[in-house]
Amino acid sequence: MWKIVMMAGCLVVALMCGSPAQAKCGDKPRAGVDWTGCSKELLMLKGGDLTEAVFDGAMLSGTGFQGAALAGANFHRSELTRATFRGADLSGANFEKAFASRAIFNDAKLIKARLVKAEFQRVSFDGADLTGAAMVDGDFLRNSFVGANLEGADLTGAILPRSVFHGADLAGVTFTRAFIYWSRFEGVDLSAVKDLTQAQLDTACGDAATKLPPGLVAPARWPCGED
Repeated sequence: MWKIVMMAGCLVVALMCGSPAQAKCGDKPRAGVDWTGCSKELLMLKGGDLTEAVFDGAMLSGTGFQGAALAGANFHRSELTRATFRGADLSGANFEKAFASRAIFNDAKLIKARLVKAEFQRVSFDGADLTGAAMVDGDFLRNSFVGANLEGADLTGAILPRSVFHGADLAGVTFTRAFIYWSRFEGVDLSAVKDLTQAQLDTACGDAATKLPPGLVAPARWPCGED
């Protein structure tokens, strides 16, 4: 009997105190906060200092990070549907294997950010700085990079169908094995990109103002119609 009483007592204490993970999820937003696996949806964290915060596997759908300091933050495997990062500093942030749908990164700093194997659907990076970003094997279906700076970004194996690059800086971008079916490059300077092939270009969209790398020619079907 005394064993049963002790076990019951331990259970009550555990329920009162909560697990370490639950206690951690109650921490207030701050630099270095660890919200691994926590549900932090629909929060308004605009302008906050969350430098090097950890959101590994966290649910962050609908959360607002506008103008927040998030340099070095870890969003590995996080859920970011309709999250907003407009104007946020995400330099060096890790989004490996993160999922986002209709999220907004307009005018955000993602310098040398890691988006390897990320799955971003209909996400907007308009005006964002993605200089040196690692986007290897990422899935970026119908993303918008209008006016974005992707100088030196690595898009090796990236899936980019129907993404829009109007006005983007693509100098030094690596397109090895990238899938760019119906991606929009009208008026874009592609002359300094790396490893772009004629076969890839033939599936993409451009026009007479698109500048091509040496040895590549504009497909006869350019300009593409709207689709």
